[in-house]
Order: sequence, then C-alpha cells, then structure tokens
Amino acid sequence: MVDLQATRESYEKEVELKYQLYNSLFLTLPLDAVEQTGLLLPLLEDACHQGLDQGLSPVAIIQQFFAAHKPDFSKTQQLNFLFKIIQYVERQVVLIDALEDAAYAGIHRTEEHNRLRLLTEQVSVEGKQEQLRSLLEHFGARVILTAHPTQFYPGQVLAIITDLTSAIEQSDVDRVRDLLQQLGNTPFFKKTKPSPFEEATQLSWYLGNIFYPAFAKISDFLLQYTAGAAPDNNQLFSIGFWPGGDRDGNPFVTCSETRQVAAKLRFIIVECYRNELRHLKRRLSFEGVYDALENLEKLCHAELTGLIDRAFSSVEEFIERLSAISAVVEEKHQGLYLDRLNSFQRKVQMFGFHFASLDIRQDSRVIEKTLNNALSLVPDALGVDFESLSETAQINRLLNVDARVTPEQLQDETESDTLASMQLIKEIQQANGALSIHRYIISNCRGARDIANVIALFRLSGWLDKLTVDIVPLFETISDLEGADAAMIELYQNQLYRSHLRNRLDQQTVMLGFSDGTKDGGYLMANWGIYKAKEAITSVSRENSIQVTFFDGRGGPPARGGGSTYKFYAALGKNISNDKIHLTVQGQTISSYYGTETAALHNLNQLLAAGLESNLFDRPERELSPTQRSQIDRLAEISHDKYLKFKAHPLFLPYLEEMSTLHYYAQSNIGSRPAKRGQSEGLKFEDLRAIPFVGAWGQLKQNVPGYFGLGSALKEMEKQGQLDDYRALYNESKFFEAMISNSMQSMCKSIFKLTAYMEQNEKYGQFWRLIKDEFELSREMALRVSGQQELLEDNPISQASIKLRMNIVLPLLVIQQYALTQVHSLSKQDDPKSVKQLQTFEKMIVRSLFGNINASRNSA
Repeated sequence: MVDLQATRESYEKEVELKYQLYNSLFLTLPLDAVEQTGLLLPLLEDACHQGLDQGLSPVAIIQQFFAAHKPDFSKTQQLNFLFKIIQYVERQVVLIDALEDAAYAGIHRTEEHNRLRLLTEQVSVEGKQEQLRSLLEHFGARVILTAHPTQFYPGQVLAIITDLTSAIEQSDVDRVRDLLQQLGNTPFFKKTKPSPFEEATQLSWYLGNIFYPAFAKISDFLLQYTAGAAPDNNQLFSIGFWPGGDRDGNPFVTCSETRQVAAKLRFIIVECYRNELRHLKRRLSFEGVYDALENLEKLCHAELTGLIDRAFSSVEEFIERLSAISAVVEEKHQGLYLDRLNSFQRKVQMFGFHFASLDIRQDSRVIEKTLNNALSLVPDALGVDFESLSETAQINRLLNVDARVTPEQLQDETESDTLASMQLIKEIQQANGALSIHRYIISNCRGARDIANVIALFRLSGWLDKLTVDIVPLFETISDLEGADAAMIELYQNQLYRSHLRNRLDQQTVMLGFSDGTKDGGYLMANWGIYKAKEAITSVSRENSIQVTFFDGRGGPPARGGGSTYKFYAALGKNISNDKIHLTVQGQTISSYYGTETAALHNLNQLLAAGLESNLFDRPERELSPTQRSQIDRLAEISHDKYLKFKAHPLFLPYLEEMSTLHYYAQSNIGSRPAKRGQSEGLKFEDLRAIPFVGAWGQLKQNVPGYFGLGSALKEMEKQGQLDDYRALYNESKFFEAMISNSMQSMCKSIFKLTAYMEQNEKYGQFWRLIKDEFELSREMALRVSGQQELLEDNPISQASIKLRMNIVLPLLVIQQYALTQVHSLSKQDDPKSVKQLQTFEKMIVRSLFGNINASRNSA
C-alpha cells in the first residue's frame, strides 16, 4: 500500500502539478486574441462538469455557456470558438504526453521495477544460469509495428512532443513556452489520406531512434548468457512491419508500395550502420583497424548516395569483415574498445539489411477468389475430378499444383496484386535477405483449406522450388478459434505441408486476433477462447514435434487485446507455448510504450522478462486447475450469450450508425485503409473493422466491447452462491486477474452522464438504458470480485492518468455530442442552407476525434 501511495504521489508531483503550471502558460499564449479561447476554456471545462452532473444535455451546456459568457456571439462566431476549443484541447493532450514521457522513469520506477534485472538476479540466486543460457538460444521477442489508425499525431507533432519532453526534463520554461506556441500553430488535421509509404516513413522514426539503440542495450546486458560476442540467436529481438505489406482491405497497398517500403527499411538500417561506423572510428583509431572501418563506412555511404546498388553482397559478408577487424583489435591492440565493436556486430546480426521484417497480409476470401480465377486460366491444373474429392484430397492437390499464371493474366487489380506480391517476396528476399519479408498472414482464416489456397497461389506464381515463407493463419472469430487446433492437425499430418515445415525448421506461427474476436464474441469469450485455442494448438504442435509461435494481434484498448503486456504474458501457463513472443503494437501504443528510449527499454525489459519467467520458473498462479477452468468456462459462456443477444438486437447497428462517430473515421485521414471491408453501401457487421467499431464505442465513452456481459455473468454466479469462488479465482489466477483488471480499465474510461440525454430518445432510449445497466452491473461485480473500492485502485498511475486526461477532453466530448445532435436535426430538414451547416457540424465531429483518441494513449 505504501508503494501504491508513493506511486500516486509521484504522478501528482511530476505530471499533475507540472501540467497546471505549463497549461497556465499555454492558455495565455497569443494564439487566439479575438475569441480569447485560452482564457474561456477553463470556464467551459467547469460548465461541462457541472452541467453533466446536473443532468443537462450537451446542447443545453453549450447554449448556457454562450449565454453566460459570450451572449454577443453570432452563430458563426460560436462555431469558430468551438473549433478553437478543439484545437486547444488536443494540444493540452500533447502536453500531458510530453509530461508523462519526461517523468516516465520516475513514475514507473523503472530501475526498481526492471523485471529483466530482477529475473537475472533470481536466476543467479537459484543457480539457473545454464537454463537461462539454453533458453536464450531459441527464445525471441518480436514487436510488430502496424499502420492501424489509432493515433492522430502527424510527424511534425511527434517531433514537437520529443523536443517538449526534453525541455520539460531540463525545466527549461522559456523553451517549453516556445514549443507550446509552435504546437499551437502546427496543424493536426491531414487534408488527404497518407499513402502506405508515408505511413511507413512516419513509423520508421522509431526504428532508428528507439529500437536500434534499445535492442542493443538489452542484448549487451544479457551478454553473459548469450555465448560471448556473437550469440547464435540473432533473433532474440526483432521487429515486424506492416505498413506497405498489409493488404487486408486496403487497396492502396500495392507491389509498388511494398517495394518502396522494403527499400526504405534497408536505407534506414544502412544509414544507422554508417553513422555507428563513424563513431567507432573515433575510438578505434589503430593501425589495421581505422582504415578497415573507414572502408566499410565508405561502402555504406556509397549505397546511401546511390553510387552503388548494394554495399555488401550479404549480411554474412559484412559480419565476416567486422569479425576480421575484431580479431585485429584483440590480437594487436589489447582488446581496447572491443566491446563496442562486438556490440555493433550484434546489431548487424539482429537487423541485417532489412531492419524490420515486412509481413504480407491478405483476407482469405480475396485469396480464394484470386485462386479460383487463376485456376480458371489453367484448366485441369487440379485434375478434372477435383470437385468430387474429399477436402483432404483437395488440399493435397492444392499443395502440389504444378502450373504457372502471371499477374497480368488476372483482370481484377486486387487479384493481380495478390499474385504479384508473392513474386515480389522472392525479389525482396534476394535483395535484403531471407528475413526481410518471410511471412504471409491469412486474415479471417477459416481452416486448413485457406492455408492450402495460399501455398497453391505461391506455386502458381512461380514458387515451385523450396518456399522460404512462413504461412501464418490468423484465427479471429470464436468459431474459427474453436476449430483452430483441428485445422493445424490436418496440416501437420499432411506430408506435403509437413515437408514445407521441415524446410522452415519445424516452426509454425499462428496468429490470434483479439480485436475481431472481441467484436465477434464479446470480451470474456474472446480472451478465454484465445487462451483455450493456444492450449489446444500447443498440444497438437508438441505431439507433432512442431515448435509453434503465437502471434498476438493486440491493439491499444483492452477491447482489442490491450492492457498490461507484462501481466498478459506472465499469466500464461506451461500448457501454452511461450518460447517466442510476437505481438502487434499500433498508434498510441507505439508512442506510449516506445516513444522514448527510456520507455522502450522499460517495456522491452518487461516483455522479455515475462516470456523468460514463464519458461524458467514454475508458479502455480499461472496454471489453471480443472476447477478454475470450469469456472472461467461458465463465466465466458454466460457472458457470450449476453453479448450475442445484445449484438442481435435490432437497434445494435442503427445505434452505432446514428448515435456514434462510426462513419466519421473514414473522413479523418489518419490512415490509408478504408474504414470498412467490402464495397457494399449498407453497413454489414462482418465488414466492420475492429478499430472503428471499438473506437466508436470509445468516443461515446461507453466502451461496450471492454466489459459487456461480464456483470451479467458474475451476477449469475452470485445467484448460484459462487461469487466467493470467483473472488478466490481472482486472487489465485494471474490470467483471470489480468482479464478483470483490463476490463476495469475500459470501464474507468466510461462516462455515461455524457450520453444520458439519449435515455429520453424515443427510438434509442431503452437501448441506451440496456447498455448503462450492464455497465453499472459490470463495475459493481468487478469491484466486488477484486475487493477494490474503486476501479484501478491497484494501478494508481493508470488511474491518475485516465482521470487527468478524461477531465481535459470532457469539453471535446461535449462538443462532439453537441455536433452529433445538430447533424441529426439538420439532416431532417429540406433546406439548402441547412446543407452547409450540416457539413460544418460534420467537420466538427471529425476534428473532435483527434484529441479523444490521443487522450487514450494510456490504454496500453
């Protein structure tokens, strides 16, 4: 308790109090001398808090505010003022980001809570050094950066956050003031959607500035356990990259974009190598060493400036030349600064000439359609009797198809690109190495047939020899998760697929999608379904001598698999393969977890420690007994049933369409992808992307996907006299504790008084009450099971950060609801003048999205 109190006091001192200081400075800057927005913003904040407490609607709050403080404002002036408020608030959120970044080490107590260091100390005490050394030979963690649109900061704003963080750390008030003024004059809104290459370029900042030094520092720290200067496991840490490769529902990702991104990634890593070689020369100024390093630097520079195509024929050649230089330093120069040279060598082993591995992803339905049309061009490629065969026999034929189709033969652009991308993989691998692009992910994978379809397409594209690509099924829906182990058994027992796996060192990667799983089956069932699927897939993989790697598609908020990464992986038991950890990070998760080197080191340490712990130590709180499994099963089933009935409610989709910001995500221009799959005009649930789906609930501050069904399930257990059993489960099971804790985070960010006016809506009043009742029940039952008096009582940093951010964005939320109400009213009018007003309010809705999403940075 003392630790929690100290943590809370640290946040208050380093973030909340400093925010008051710098915000006061910000509000007095000469950014808007006409409407005096900065001076009026605190009054609007008070009006929003008091108005909602009094049960006023957002419309009434805005109207009363203007009547009290700016009665002379015309309608146009009122609208301009509200747009200015949005600009101010979204910049206040930036200020909090910078303050939290500057105070990161202190408020997270990174030295004290360095779990990797604590792990190595425990290893030493228990004499497990050899076990750790052996584990590190094959253990690995991969962080995959996605371009999913969950953060609205353009590149120039991210740069200001970095500089602002530095100025705050140095208590340089004058510089902070200048940066805040710069921020006030820097646009957040993008007039056009970014291209996939532009998305990749923005994310690439993290590669050279954060991951390159952070990975090396952790690798150097573990040096005593990794066989000296050149560990065999060059994939202890690695990066995956989706911008430019993720085609799932994104027609703007083409082979041209993929090729550009691959070249960009190579350019960045070669630039890192050139710069480090320059630094090494300053110390390794010895005979036979300096000139050799300078030659390597010149080769890198020549590639960067386009004088030559490739500085080295392969990464092995580069490492061989570095090894020769190391030998000279050791033999002739007393090994002086050899540690720096060896550290550089380890970076080259980790990053090669690809820096980050590009993943290709496509939807199974697109793959199937492409395959069918490709096969129609080569009649009888599968045999005239193909349709009459069993599915097992059909899979055999697909895995052994021997024909060729060129992309140009396919009329549809998406299908042509799907086939061409498979040829492109070979081209990029030849240029940047085998790890540069070696995974093909199948979204919406429904079973073994979908995996066979991909291999058949690879063969049709020209891959008739050894396929140097991992085929990764992505199981997302509840039914697909339940059948995942059966699909893998069918593949493992197929001799042709088994031969492919032998060429891939008997390793299989399986991706599991939290976002779409939650959208499909609700929070509890998605988490439990994924847990059970992992256990089942692990079991069949071990039986078939396959090393399975689970790739977790985790988003920012808990409804998309977010929450504490450490808790998530540390909670996995021995029945789940955890030798390699692969997970996606996106949007605000990237900036909050990896926005600074301090944060990145802390979170990478936690990630690595979680995986290593689960393999090194037996801890009963990670294992689920048959009784505990039965308890979670019952809870998940009741919750699932409650969620399915809610999803089937006739007002479910209309409510999202009419009462939320769902349709406005596409207009925000934050990502290259369309807001939904498919080309149909009407909204279909299966076409809804998880990010706008979860985001729409988040903008409403109802956060339904993060808890719906939890309260009803626990209440039913109480009726059966079993609530004490679930209290015990919470205290004894790390998995169950993590599920409840993450759900609490979603509930902590809910503000139902914001939309309380909807209860009076003739059409949606009862539906809103249904949601509110489940929220209240879920909060009550979660607190009772956890023994806490308030949500996130045991996580004071998240609790305080959420509270501060929610207070700041409240005017934004009220303005958004005000604008939505005006849109509903104006859309019913048949007046030409109302069209322009409608467009203005719709623009206001889009602009209000930015600050609200960015304020959820603490979702991760």
